[in-house]
Amino acid sequence: MKVQIRNTILSVRSWYQRNVLGLDIHPSVRMSMSAKLDTTFRSGIHIGAESYIAFDARIMTHDFTRGLYLHTRIGERCFIGGKSLILPGITIGDGAIVGAGSVVTKDVPAHCAVAGNPARIVKEGIEVEKFGRLIEADENEHRLRQTDPEAAALASRAYKKRQAELSKKD
Repeated sequence: MKVQIRNTILSVRSWYQRNVLGLDIHPSVRMSMSAKLDTTFRSGIHIGAESYIAFDARIMTHDFTRGLYLHTRIGERCFIGGKSLILPGITIGDGAIVGAGSVVTKDVPAHCAVAGNPARIVKEGIEVEKFGRLIEADENEHRLRQTDPEAAALASRAYKKRQAELSKKD
């Protein structure tokens, strides 16, 4: 029941951001309830399909001290880690991952992982699925669940769904 209420709230919030505030956010984007988008310059927010914005992440479009109002773009299938900060005017390329707590001060090329303050490229040429999940994440999770009883006991609808899909292929 709690999950249904949370999902309903997030759906209404997403609809409001797109249809009332006029933010350019693809309907497939997923955002934590605590993620914050700077609505001072509403037309400056652009978030591509199948991207995920994690808890307490901030995406900025203006800088009061310098009098700037800039377009900030997040590509498709990106992951923006918890408590990260994306400064105004930044473009994050498709399939990029921003590590938790990062401060992004420069554009991030497509298919790169960045981390730190200021954020720097830590890996290039990464391949991701929906919501910036690394291709090898399913394999890693499966291996961990096979070897760790506590991990195996964790609920994961996504994991169970993926295992069912893989068993159908066999």
